[in-house]
Amino acid sequence: MDNISIPAPSANGNGHDRHPAVIRFFAHLFSFLLHPILIPTYVAAFLLYLHPMAFAGYGDREKFFIMVAVFFSSGFLPAFSVFLMERLGFVSSFFLRTQRERIIPYAAAIIFYFWIWYVFRNQQRTPIPFVQFLLGSFLGVCSAWMWNIKLKISMHATGVGGLMMFFLIQALSGNDTTAQYLAMAFLVTGVVCTSRLIVSDHSKVEIYLGLFTGMACQLVAWWI
Repeated sequence: MDNISIPAPSANGNGHDRHPAVIRFFAHLFSFLLHPILIPTYVAAFLLYLHPMAFAGYGDREKFFIMVAVFFSSGFLPAFSVFLMERLGFVSSFFLRTQRERIIPYAAAIIFYFWIWYVFRNQQRTPIPFVQFLLGSFLGVCSAWMWNIKLKISMHATGVGGLMMFFLIQALSGNDTTAQYLAMAFLVTGVVCTSRLIVSDHSKVEIYLGLFTGMACQLVAWWI
């Protein structure tokens, strides 16, 4: 009988090595470019520069400062916090591979996401969809922190789940009449979730749960 070669599982137990190197490279690339802490910045850029009505009447200088504020609070500060924790030895890896390592970074992110939502919520000119999205993002981080007690859900999936639901709400509300951006959001969601299945140590349940958590949080924010 011929010998049958069975690929050895990777160190994390998910057998990532069964995928070709080029597939793993693009999965890592998409995971980096579409990291959950960048999703609020991408949505802010869409509303500021592509949406025809959301920030109508705002000057270029105002739009620039809004972009900077969103990126600083939802992107830079969470990433910098994890960097400091790694240098100080509170976490062993920037990738936060265990539930225990995610506790403090989640708590820090909750503060930063709450702050950026609270700031824009109290500005009368801020478009409602933008405030709703920031609230949904804050709720998403809070929910992921609670889920982390039991299991390590995928924050990538939570981020794109919120992204997809946000654009679905916009389409159903008539703010995206062509639904082209909704189609792009569905594509991005599929790419990110598939990428995490390929290169992360998350199970399918953790990715699906993250996806539906992100969607539910945006729906709750819209309903509130």
